[in-house]
Amino acid sequence: MDKSKSPEKRADALVAAMSLDQKLHMLTFSDPPWFLYYGTAGHITGIDELCIPDLVLSDAGSGVAGLQYGTTTFPSGVAQASTWDPQLQRTIGRTIGAEAHAKGINVMLAPGMNIARTPYNGRNFEYFGEDPYLASQTAVSVIKGIQDNPVIADAKHYALNNQEIDRMTVDVRAKERVMREIYLPAFEASVKKADVGSVMCSYNKVGGKYACENPTLLTDYLRDDWGFDGFVVSDWGAVHSTAPSANAGLDLEMHAFAMPTPATPVTGTGGRFFDAPQLKAALADGSLSRARLDEMVHNIVRTMFRHGLFDHRTDQNAATYTSDVSTPHQAVARRAAAAATVMLKNRDGLLPLPKVAGGRTIAVIGWAAGPIGAMNSVSGGGSSRTGLPGRVVSPLEGITAQALENGDRVVYVDGSSQADAVAAAAAADLAVVVANDGSSEGADRPDLGLHPGICVTIFCQNLPIDQTDLIAAVTQANPDNVVVLDIGAPVKMPWLDRAGAVLVPWYAGLQHGNALADVLYGKAEPGGRLPQTFPVDEAQASFPAAQYPGVGGVAKYSDGLLVGYRAYDAHQRTPLFPFGFGLGYTTFDYRGLKVRPRGRTVKVSLVVRNTGSRAGAAVPQVYVGFPKKTGEPKRQLKGFRKVRLDAGESRRITIRLSPRAFAHWSTKRDSWVIEEGRYKLFVGPDSRTFPLKGAVRLPRTLLAK
Repeated sequence: MDKSKSPEKRADALVAAMSLDQKLHMLTFSDPPWFLYYGTAGHITGIDELCIPDLVLSDAGSGVAGLQYGTTTFPSGVAQASTWDPQLQRTIGRTIGAEAHAKGINVMLAPGMNIARTPYNGRNFEYFGEDPYLASQTAVSVIKGIQDNPVIADAKHYALNNQEIDRMTVDVRAKERVMREIYLPAFEASVKKADVGSVMCSYNKVGGKYACENPTLLTDYLRDDWGFDGFVVSDWGAVHSTAPSANAGLDLEMHAFAMPTPATPVTGTGGRFFDAPQLKAALADGSLSRARLDEMVHNIVRTMFRHGLFDHRTDQNAATYTSDVSTPHQAVARRAAAAATVMLKNRDGLLPLPKVAGGRTIAVIGWAAGPIGAMNSVSGGGSSRTGLPGRVVSPLEGITAQALENGDRVVYVDGSSQADAVAAAAAADLAVVVANDGSSEGADRPDLGLHPGICVTIFCQNLPIDQTDLIAAVTQANPDNVVVLDIGAPVKMPWLDRAGAVLVPWYAGLQHGNALADVLYGKAEPGGRLPQTFPVDEAQASFPAAQYPGVGGVAKYSDGLLVGYRAYDAHQRTPLFPFGFGLGYTTFDYRGLKVRPRGRTVKVSLVVRNTGSRAGAAVPQVYVGFPKKTGEPKRQLKGFRKVRLDAGESRRITIRLSPRAFAHWSTKRDSWVIEEGRYKLFVGPDSRTFPLKGAVRLPRTLLAK
């Protein structure tokens, strides 16, 4: 407990003082597990005689989740990425971590950072989109924010966990180059740039081995190449062996249910494999060494020391469980929800709504706009969902409150009768129709339609409501309409031509209604940009069965590097809305591109000018085109910056591209390589629009792993 010593030395002293039974105690969950211990995901009871505090884990992506009370549901992961704002993302993470600490929780099982390889993945709403660079930047910001508190963040789900169909058993086959360039960069950045304290190994197999007993993932890449020295925790029930998992690099087993300990563990049961009897048996037969056992414990307690868990102890009790810790954080949730909202269309400047003499009548339409629907749109389903959410501000409530301030009148129709909805829309000055899609852990989406869901704690069920026809009818009845989509992933929009404005707040959390009203009335700008490409139809989003969801239990990633917008570019497909796209309430001009190599970096600078009549934020994006001989995709995001400017203001900004921005993975050389040649630079507001173009010539260079 000497704070003057390093975490390494403190961990050395502690492990040396522990008995074998005390060490074994630290390697698997304590009873009661999963939600039965104050609504948390799991815990390891502390050892008082050694001053070891409880290790308390909670699901976390949109806030302190599980069966929690009095915590804030923030915008979901895809919405956080949609802000393209590292400062705000760190604030969100810091606030989530503060609520966790106040609730007696010191491990947040977030962020999730799996790539949105397909728009059908049921958990895309938890993740940071389809691009590895954007996902990396977002993950680093959120992790740093969480760990600004004495709370450990957890990078999940490691790795290639990109579908919910057969998620427990599917064997993902991908080339190393594809893994290194597309599916692993966010995890690598979490380790190297954010010092993440823990990493969660996933359910699926990778190259024939379960992720939690895969030495290539857990030791070769994670520890040897990236230098990770935190602890690896399993997804709940993802362990299938004792010594093979421990020797591969797993440190801590977690499980969802208390299960009898079998005398002889059977691979694949998902039972307890790190209980004392199994570990002692492995030690006795020599399949597990005492040195590796000590290392496992050391990884856990060293991380606890490093992140302040010994020195800033938390308590789990009835008082902390029933406390309300969310009130001070509603402003952050509201600001984040507006900043994440993507405006896809705004015909003739329909939004923001100006003040009208005598007021206007606004018809708010849709089940998702009302209080019950809104409660089921704060987040997707599954473990990341807060079981007992705080007070949800529905779109109806938020719009009504600001309508009163502006002298407007609101009528509400839930849309169960399309005739009533059409009549209300036709009679109103403005129609706002709100629809949602219920994505959830445990199941992939059946299609790209809108399927509203209702959730009881973490379990969700779709409802038989035809929202697509409702939107089509409302937009036909009144051309002055706003379509609001509470979704976790791209959807089809057959009614788009008739829409006046389209807003995508994603799953916007508790403050959804207030943030939506802020955007409608212009108190806030719709600040989001798409982290996923929106396809025109199912055909653009389809995969051969061998690639997704797999054949015979194997999913072959033969699409290689062509994921998301990379595939659209390679196959010359025009999406409905491209990656990086989003409108605001002002316009911007990009000019004056300068490209300057400076040592190991390349500085890209440009002048951004706000050409509109009100303040707003631009997100200049830099894409790199590699020499053909590298075999890289046509263009790839390698830098961006969010810049806020007043009306008429100009500013020269600089975006620095690191050496990795120009490198590809060489399996032959087991290294990152910058190939000699001319690298094209494309600068613009999205992945398809480039008012500025340049180039830089670079020499051949080998980079460290």
